[in-house]
Amino acid sequence: MLRTIRAFWHDQRGIALILVSVTLPAIIGFSLLAIDMSRVNNLHNDLQKGADALALAAAAELDGQSDSITRGDHALATLVANKYTFSTSGPPQTLAAAGVTRRYLRSIPATLNPGKSSEVAGDARPITDVITDEVTDAKAARFVEVKVTPVGFSAIFPASFLTGNAANNSFDVGASAVAGFSTSVCDYTPVFICNPYEKTEAAGGLTLEQAASSRAQRRRQLILRGDKFYGPGNFSFLESPAGNGAPALKDSLAKIKPVSCYSQNGVNTKPGQNKGPVENGLNARFGLTSTYVTSDPPAQNVRMGVKNVTCNTDKTVKSVTYNTAAQGTTGLPRDGCYPNNCTPLDPAHPADAGMLGDGNWNPSGYWTANHLVPGSTTTSRPFPTDGGFTATGTEAATRYDIYKYEVDHGMIGDKSTSGDTGLPLCNQTPIAIPDRRILYGAILDCSKLALNGNVDNVPVRAFGSFFITEPIKDGKEIYVELVDITGKGGRGTLDNFLRDEAQVYR
Repeated sequence: MLRTIRAFWHDQRGIALILVSVTLPAIIGFSLLAIDMSRVNNLHNDLQKGADALALAAAAELDGQSDSITRGDHALATLVANKYTFSTSGPPQTLAAAGVTRRYLRSIPATLNPGKSSEVAGDARPITDVITDEVTDAKAARFVEVKVTPVGFSAIFPASFLTGNAANNSFDVGASAVAGFSTSVCDYTPVFICNPYEKTEAAGGLTLEQAASSRAQRRRQLILRGDKFYGPGNFSFLESPAGNGAPALKDSLAKIKPVSCYSQNGVNTKPGQNKGPVENGLNARFGLTSTYVTSDPPAQNVRMGVKNVTCNTDKTVKSVTYNTAAQGTTGLPRDGCYPNNCTPLDPAHPADAGMLGDGNWNPSGYWTANHLVPGSTTTSRPFPTDGGFTATGTEAATRYDIYKYEVDHGMIGDKSTSGDTGLPLCNQTPIAIPDRRILYGAILDCSKLALNGNVDNVPVRAFGSFFITEPIKDGKEIYVELVDITGKGGRGTLDNFLRDEAQVYR
């Protein structure tokens, strides 16, 4: 008997069955938990991907226009259909059916250094800069926050052991995303101009976009820089990525391809007239300085009504004088309201007079005086009828229309009644591409911004291209015409400069 008891005591057969029986509930429980957590993760991924997509779709419409929020809501409703399949609260559903809420934001908290105990990562900081008046402040919307209404599924593992609703053994899973839209331009010169249509637009009148699409408005000259300033200390210049000093500004104005990019979300102004550096840099585009002739040659068409020129032996210009209207033919003339103050675009703001011209110039008169038939001293070429513009009326040519027609039809060498041509002076070798008479810059709503000195992160209304109608002759004024703008209302000529990006930030 004792031997039998001792043998039974040392017999280990069947121990595995006992161990399995004891641990089986735990094994089954952890298996069910793993399945549930996998389902939770997959459901969350479904919802998060949908939230990200919805936020990106809405953010892509936030281009600073008055209808941006309306277009953002339309994108939320129509552009994304994301189905989630891991919920057990019903059949597979489209994300929009679960309910989506959104908030449009001016800004989001900057991401701080999460490694410091005294700081909180930007993603954890509360969002407070929310747009409440979505009609009036639609232009200020730069970000959108999308929240997906939490959806549930029935858990297999007993929910009482986990965070959830033990009563019905279910979980709720949601998602949220914050996305923003930014537009930037590269190869741009560090200049800005105040939006001349800001106040008329605020009064329900002419907008910048309408002006950019109208030849009659583009024909009106603008003084980019003059005696007036755009807020205390600001004379239309931006900080250059090449440096903060006047030499860096001069280099950027003269370069064929400035090494600079600017974001529509914010640019930094550079106060000061900088008359000498600006004149030297900008006039390099006409071949009127000796510093940049080799590396940054002049435009191929620089017709400017030259009376006398003295050249250096290295083909650079030593001195130049220009005809006055009484002395002979001139370059592209200024609007008729200059030099007297032009009538302000909005009569309610007479202080704005003088910066925007009236568009009153004489295209056919310029043509007759500057395009003599080769070999003749009296007979002019007929005014073009195949350029898409006219000599008078609402479709009368802009100065840029005429300039481009001269280039495209090989008329740069035509002589004027005073004997000058559009060829660069002193036998300089011009460049055809890019167009050196085009200046690229930012358009700011200066009245709203109230610029004062050096201001950082100034939001840009739009980026524009401007045709330089004449070189700087008096050290101050820069006369230009608006050619095109980015975004809505633009004609597409600036698309190659744009870098549009919708990005998820949270």
